Amino acid sequence: MKPNEVVYVISDSVGETAEFVVKAVATQFNGGHVEIRRSSYVEEIEDIEDAILLAKKNQSIIAYTLVIPYLKAYLDARASEENIPAVDLLNPLMEAFMKKFNLQPNQKPGLMRKLDDDYFRKIEAIEFAVKYDDGRDPRGILRADIVLIGVSRTSKTPLSMYLAHHRYKVANVPLVPEVPPSEELFTIPRKKCFGLIISPEKLNEIRKERLRALGLASEANYASFERILEELDYAEKIMKRVGCPIIDVSNKAVEETASFILEVVKKREGI
Repeated sequence: MKPNEVVYVISDSVGETAEFVVKAVATQFNGGHVEIRRSSYVEEIEDIEDAILLAKKNQSIIAYTLVIPYLKAYLDARASEENIPAVDLLNPLMEAFMKKFNLQPNQKPGLMRKLDDDYFRKIEAIEFAVKYDDGRDPRGILRADIVLIGVSRTSKTPLSMYLAHHRYKVANVPLVPEVPPSEELFTIPRKKCFGLIISPEKLNEIRKERLRALGLASEANYASFERILEELDYAEKIMKRVGCPIIDVSNKAVEETASFILEVVKKREGI
């Protein structure tokens, strides 16, 4: 393959998919020394015509990802007229999907980008949940979409991660009698915060199991009824001061609690 060969990439979206495929193919030919010239967000016949003329001038190949039918038809026709090799990178697989699943494509450009944006929002939310887990940084309270408060072992962390997978930034704050909560907690909107409570018996059972898993004596103060009642009483006072919705997680799975929170949040957002 000659050095500085040119391949024109045409797309009604960004064109990253087509460029990636061209590069992958080019590497199979003497290291893949090709110049890729991308025409992105093509919406008009004139845009395609410009690329056709340039490809003809440079005796180039066109690789394209067009889902808008009339643009694809025009490019195919003009490339054939000008004897320019034009390769549709989507249509063969699109037709296979149509035949296999008996469905019609949306034929809307940019859907992959929307999927990517959704993915990155989820990753950002997960990273946020990790960073602001267990009250590590009170600034997270102000930046979060949802704030969870409760005593230790009320599923704050797994609930934060579950909600993060729904693209919500969640900070969780443990309520401990000896550690006054950050003032930020009392400045956020009430509906942004959720208090998690649990029955003393259930919490006692969970904490004993936790101690056993750590190889510690289950009679430790952490799991004693006296300590648990003290913590729950303190937590309830804080929740009432915040004025947030309170959820009893005693016999609820994380998914069930999350479903309730998401329902409240979506109503709040008018979804």
